[in-house]
Amino acid sequence: MRAGPADGRPRDLSVYIHVPFCAVRCGYCDFNTYTATELGGGGSQAEYPANAMAEMDLTLAADRAAGYDYDQVSTVFFGGGTPTLLPADDLVAMLGHLRTLLPLAEDAEITTEANPDSVTRASLSRLAAGGITRVSFGMQSAVPSVLATLDRTHDPERVPQAVAWAREAGLDVSLDLIYGTPGETVADVETSVKAALACGVDHMSAYSLIIEGNTAMARQLRRGELEAPDPDDMADKYELIDDLAAADGLTWYEVSNWARTERQRSRHNLAYWRGGDWWGIGPGAHRHRDGLRAWNVKHPSRYARMLATGEMPVAESEQVAAQDRQVERIMLELRIADGLPVGAVPEQTRGMLDVHRERGHLDAEALAAGRAVLTRQGRLLADAVIRDLVL
Repeated sequence: MRAGPADGRPRDLSVYIHVPFCAVRCGYCDFNTYTATELGGGGSQAEYPANAMAEMDLTLAADRAAGYDYDQVSTVFFGGGTPTLLPADDLVAMLGHLRTLLPLAEDAEITTEANPDSVTRASLSRLAAGGITRVSFGMQSAVPSVLATLDRTHDPERVPQAVAWAREAGLDVSLDLIYGTPGETVADVETSVKAALACGVDHMSAYSLIIEGNTAMARQLRRGELEAPDPDDMADKYELIDDLAAADGLTWYEVSNWARTERQRSRHNLAYWRGGDWWGIGPGAHRHRDGLRAWNVKHPSRYARMLATGEMPVAESEQVAAQDRQVERIMLELRIADGLPVGAVPEQTRGMLDVHRERGHLDAEALAAGRAVLTRQGRLLADAVIRDLVL
């Protein structure tokens, strides 16, 4: 079997389990999700856990046939969709099956996403008892008019209640926000961030709204029913979020993520940003193994039919070329607070590091120590800095 890292550390694997079900499809969402009325043919919610566990079996066999094995699973992430639309026992069963295939690290981070209105005190307690360690609630906003524009159905007052239940169960808690919704003001963002921080969360994510071309919100923009976000307004909102988070004791560790302590950073997401190996289980899920990338068929019914015949439900795969992997490394690692080793930047573009230092986009002290680390101004212009550093 393939050896672990040269320094003797365990060879870690992360596992993403995509649960593609939502009660309502939000107008801005471009994820691979389905409401219950759209599904059948083996792709139903009731049949999903068995399908996901079958894919785990096939994935392990495929890895071992290719000469890959892992010492432990260090992180698991149930994403979606809304994983907590499934009974808590289903999520626990999938985690338990994974544990029979590969050992979980003693300090494994096991996260589930959830909507505030998709959990109860009892369900969160069951998840914690079954091995989940962390819950990430999709709060998005505390302002009812913003939630309505986003097609979110939960009551903002439900968020602190859900956080309290999660705390009672012993779970770490993250709240996810979206800023830049059409019609949202800077004051709205301030209200939302202060409401999130008032819950005493360990972790907060704040993502700028990106309106994908095939969503209901994109169609509203084209019809003139909504106004597109303004870049300067988005920058003002980001700076406000960063200021409020810092004042409450949260530190940025990735452009859109803040944590109260280093332990409370999302280790699962850091595994992506640092180019680790991960399984992608579920319809449309992506996996990565040492530069080999593959992704599953999207529709749950087709996914189920392939598994029923013992076939890996892979749609396509590609071996990422060395130069493309270098580009991806710059794109991902430059976004995190630890930054990027200067040696990872191509020699042909390394001179741009000093240019961006002089412009105030890269931290001068970190650069002198051999790492490219974005300043806050640099975070606002991260895409432009990255473009200058890749070939």
